[in-house]
Amino acid sequence: MLWGEIAALTTAALWSLTAVFFSYSGRRIGSEVVNRSRLLFAFLFLSIAHLLLEGTIFPFGAEPYRWFWFALSAILGLVLGDTFLFQAYVLIGPRLSMLMMATVPIYSTLFGLVLFQETITGVEAAGIVMAVAGIGWVVTEKQNGRTAVENKQYRKGLLFALAGALGQVANLVTARYGLVGDYPTISATIIRILVALAILWGIATLRGQVRNTFALWHDRPAFNALVAGAFVGPFLGIWFSLIAIQNTRLGIAATLMALPPVLLIPIEYLAYGRKVSRRGIVGTLVAISGIALLFLPQ
Repeated sequence: MLWGEIAALTTAALWSLTAVFFSYSGRRIGSEVVNRSRLLFAFLFLSIAHLLLEGTIFPFGAEPYRWFWFALSAILGLVLGDTFLFQAYVLIGPRLSMLMMATVPIYSTLFGLVLFQETITGVEAAGIVMAVAGIGWVVTEKQNGRTAVENKQYRKGLLFALAGALGQVANLVTARYGLVGDYPTISATIIRILVALAILWGIATLRGQVRNTFALWHDRPAFNALVAGAFVGPFLGIWFSLIAIQNTRLGIAATLMALPPVLLIPIEYLAYGRKVSRRGIVGTLVAISGIALLFLPQ
């Protein structure tokens, strides 16, 4: 069974929903509030899951070297990378933000080759190139009808999304080192969440933003979207992403987890009535064709 590939596809579906939930709540109460709040709720969900699966609410016996790699992964991915990505959600929306994550499979494949001696076949390489090219074709589509201010916001949002993508690459690589020896992915996830939680809430405390954060939770629609996003994203999504990189090659996992832009097209059409251009359709079909190549018998 292709457990790693299945977990990666599941992650893509979960992150697609996460993008919609957090984009909505971020526009109502701010991306920074969403970023630190989601970790608090995710930690509660993870504690319950860890108790049910491992018998304790937290992996207290984790070795120091695992703490190091998971903490570094949390800082690079959940703190820095996601901070940029969440701001991009607000500036340019969830689908375009996730489209910029198309660079992740390229870097992940290279790091997998150099750091973990992972190899890919010619067919798999073609699939990765097609998937990335299809997604890239959509994101580079010219945006017509924007004002000068909107164009500036658009470019800034794309840069933030790219920074989020680089954080995701660093996150995957460092987490891979901590997962050696078939370490439980639920334990790895809760350690990473705790580190990010301590950092972001520590910063909020120093800046006097804690009370305001709790006050903004009274926005019921935003709060509901925030909790739903925390459940499918930093709880289930991150958990399944670690299962993916533990059970398949880094480049393959990253390529499959880059699917949210494709999945978000019908979601945004149904939820927001946003039209999809022919270029968007063609790019999506190319990306899906590339993904299909990754599942052919090698």
